Amino acid sequence: MELVACLSTGKGTWGHVSRLIQDGNWDRIFLITNEYGKENFTKDSKTELIAVNMNIGINELRDEIYDKLKEKITGNEVAVNIISGVGKEHMSLISAILRLGIGIRLIALTKNGIEEI
Repeated sequence: MELVACLSTGKGTWGHVSRLIQDGNWDRIFLITNEYGKENFTKDSKTELIAVNMNIGINELRDEIYDKLKEKITGNEVAVNIISGVGKEHMSLISAILRLGIGIRLIALTKNGIEEI
């Protein structure tokens, strides 16, 4: 399964995303981030950092995420994590994925490991 996650703001959220990447068995990982995240997050070979402009409107952000994901996701569903970031980014990401016709499974790192929420 492929993982799509926000990598934005929030104290400790980059650590959560890092553990999710390390502990999960993902085919590929797409992290929606900004230029700062793209330049500063340490990624592995399965991870692609996709920089978007988080300062634009919600519809424009949705369209930018859609355009950048449409040729990348290969399955008919993805694991999604939105621990990092804010509501506008989360709504844009979820809307973009659903517009692609792809199902989502919300997942998080819990005290019991990676779980579907």
